[in-house]
Amino acid sequence: MDAVIKLLESKPYQLYSDAAEAVIAAKENGFKTAIVTTIAQFKFKDAIRPIRKYLDFVMTGYEAGCDKSNPRMYQKVLEILKVKPEEAFMIGDDLKLDILLPKRLGMKTILLDRERKNKSQLVDAFVYNLNDAVETIIKQYGRN
Repeated sequence: MDAVIKLLESKPYQLYSDAAEAVIAAKENGFKTAIVTTIAQFKFKDAIRPIRKYLDFVMTGYEAGCDKSNPRMYQKVLEILKVKPEEAFMIGDDLKLDILLPKRLGMKTILLDRERKNKSQLVDAFVYNLNDAVETIIKQYGRN
């Protein structure tokens, strides 16, 4: 087990360079913020330390009792944050895991496509960085 832990800890997660600015802007505009991930929290807890105080909740597979392919994960976040699906935005970089299921639940979706490769018509918006995602929400849907 120690060898597995060392292997997992050998490649620490890092925030994208635009993450802190985007999360702070979201909070300054009155939005609730959460991370939804299947990744174990010990893998990224140090990485999110600079933005942790701006997050209302961090939902991992452990807390949800399932992974992101299960609607229960998103439903629990909505319940905890007291947000209706139609009031929520899911910003993600994986069309299948981050976009399709939240969209079916009634959430608005924004695909973070840093490499500008995806042209799916299933999303509400495409962005190339997290700051653009927050600006898109503010411009298209107003401040919360």
